[in-house]
Amino acid sequence: MSPIKVLMADDEPDVLAIMAKKIKAAGYDVVTAADGQEAWDKIIVENPDVILLDITMPKLEGFEVLQRLRETPPSKKWQPVIIISAREELKDIQKGYSLEADHYLTKPCNIDDVLNGIRLMAQLIPQHKTPGEY
Repeated sequence: MSPIKVLMADDEPDVLAIMAKKIKAAGYDVVTAADGQEAWDKIIVENPDVILLDITMPKLEGFEVLQRLRETPPSKKWQPVIIISAREELKDIQKGYSLEADHYLTKPCNIDDVLNGIRLMAQLIPQHKTPGEY
């Protein structure tokens, strides 16, 4: 079985590099994106299993990427999204969940929390069925 592929999108290069390295060290394939448009392009090309999205990014915000993903999914498989953002106001968290984010972590966060979120989403993937698969 091939490793879970994680796409991580964040416009802070240091955060992206450090978290990607730690996620890769935990045994996942990691694809990175430095802005929302790059994230969307890589979602289409790379077909990741789990997506980590910052909200505040240039070109497309994480919310816009999430909305596109849910409205016009480029894949037939369920792609869980974990938002990782410094935006911790209740309205932002509610907006994330209303756009069908699967989990929401606020920065600064512990890498163990991120890895636990990825692990949980990976465990749910085989159980999640898209319409028509029932």
